[in-house]
Amino acid sequence: MSGEIYTFKILRYDAQSPDKGPYFDYYKIRVITGLTVLTVLLRIRDELDGTLAFRSSCRSATCGSCAMVINGLPNLACRTQVGSFQDKTIILEPLPNMEVIKDLVVDMTPFWNMYEKVEPYLIRKSPNPEKEIFQSEQDRKKMDQFVNCILCACCYGACPVPARDPGYAGPAALAKLERFALDSRDERSAASLERVNDDKGVWGCDTLFRCIDACPKEVRPTDAVVGLRKTLVKNKFKRTIGIGGKE
Repeated sequence: MSGEIYTFKILRYDAQSPDKGPYFDYYKIRVITGLTVLTVLLRIRDELDGTLAFRSSCRSATCGSCAMVINGLPNLACRTQVGSFQDKTIILEPLPNMEVIKDLVVDMTPFWNMYEKVEPYLIRKSPNPEKEIFQSEQDRKKMDQFVNCILCACCYGACPVPARDPGYAGPAALAKLERFALDSRDERSAASLERVNDDKGVWGCDTLFRCIDACPKEVRPTDAVVGLRKTLVKNKFKRTIGIGGKE
């Protein structure tokens, strides 16, 4: 059989057996050209070790389920080619900043809690129109970048802030908030943005761009943080000089 032998070094841990502690398991497997990390993981689970736990679904980099740390960097296992690594040892670990449930599966509750807090949906105050709400191509392009987020939590795992402040909103939630703040159809008030106007929101970001490096969809969450900061400063300036605006 063609292909090369790779060693997959996978961090194992079961929260239901905490006394055992985390440890690495090693799996040697022949990999042919074109196989992704996820494909190999499925093979390991099906043929070598049925106890191995990880998440996966679409296999096409659209659901975000298979996010994990691959050779030190958060990424999607389904889009990462094994052959892209020169080293024949691939190290797989769960995403940081979240509790491990088992092996590569983490408890994403903190991530979803922060996501929910920013009200990640269209807010309308005007009466429902008879027809669809028109949005120009130019207006749509303003938010395109942030629409691409698939909520994989790679950025949240890469961010250094949640490790020291679990109450920090996180890059994905802030990017989603900017997505709706830029939406010409959204009518949330300027006051509604005040919930992220502190060190647990946009001012807590260290601006290290790790979320940008980790994002598989080029959302660039730091751009969202900067955009929200500018909006909040502009809103404060308008109130100071009495211009007014949405409240």
